[in-house]
Amino acid sequence: MRKIYFIPFLFLVLPHLTFPQAEAIKKETILTYLTKLSYPEFSGVVLIAEKDSTIFKKAYGYSNLEFEIKNQVNTYFNIASITKTMTAVATLQLVDNGLLDLHTPIGKYLPSFPNKTVRDSVTAHQLLTHTSGLNNFLVNDFKTLGKLNLKSLEDYLPLFAKDSLLFSPGSQYSYSGSGYMLLGLLIEELSGKNYYHYLNDLVFSKAGMDKTLAVPIDSIVKNKANGYTSYFGEATHFSKNDPYLSKANPAGFYFSTAEDLLKFFDALRSYDFISETTTKRMMSPLVNGYYTNYGYGISVDKRFEQTIVGHTGGWYGVQCELMYFEDDEITVIILSNMDTSEGKGMNKVSNFIKHVLANKPL
Repeated sequence: MRKIYFIPFLFLVLPHLTFPQAEAIKKETILTYLTKLSYPEFSGVVLIAEKDSTIFKKAYGYSNLEFEIKNQVNTYFNIASITKTMTAVATLQLVDNGLLDLHTPIGKYLPSFPNKTVRDSVTAHQLLTHTSGLNNFLVNDFKTLGKLNLKSLEDYLPLFAKDSLLFSPGSQYSYSGSGYMLLGLLIEELSGKNYYHYLNDLVFSKAGMDKTLAVPIDSIVKNKANGYTSYFGEATHFSKNDPYLSKANPAGFYFSTAEDLLKFFDALRSYDFISETTTKRMMSPLVNGYYTNYGYGISVDKRFEQTIVGHTGGWYGVQCELMYFEDDEITVIILSNMDTSEGKGMNKVSNFIKHVLANKPL
């Protein structure tokens, strides 16, 4: 029998309460829901922090279905496109250091990139905001490639480098993994460091993130969750998602834990990575995305009664979200090793929290 939560009643009574009372009821409603939540409704980890304190952390379901090994709160999950926010931070560090101008065509920095149109017309600003016109190589032939051979960023170039642009740069929004691959190449060229070493040295180490990994897909990593795909609800049973993964790259697929992602976002909000001016610009609504506004590698969702800043990750066997509720100063991290149809699994948990915290009835 389907569970029914009487959330609309909550919104009827909140206007008659003092602000502290209303906030307490909202948090209690969410914590009660998450405490009762169980597998198979959701498989993964949920972490909630208020200001500098974690107020909820719980694991659900299985990291290995075959042997019924349970997820733990410190289990490694694939974070898919949340990786893009990390790549954006690394790119903006180059801006702060005077090495990169966001509005100069990238040909100045990558003169040997094999697509002249891209060299002459695409800027880092457009790459960061998905307005470059580059395609999204992940949804084309990526699933059928020999992905064990994708080890360096140059290995990805044949997947997109010579493709025509989808539109004139800056004229439209179109989510692009290819654009973030180019940002990774910019990071390597301008820093003189391998992309993975750069992130380890200048992002992860700064935040104390020792559980964020770029591992080859055939690696054996203790306490890493397997991914299981239902093809987003189209299949009647789950399948392993290994054929759909590669080693992490600037567009996605790092593995991390809920606690490491909290460290990352705390460091970002504290201006530990980039300057206050650049951070605020990064988190501004610079362009209109598909459903939300988008800044530099981060979404800025203004559909609710308070702004929610963060990023989602979705792929076969991967669904996750990092959210920061600006007014409440609450960070929510949801990691799941199973994909589901819309309105179920990670999406259901995320929507419940958004609607309660941001005062928008379900």
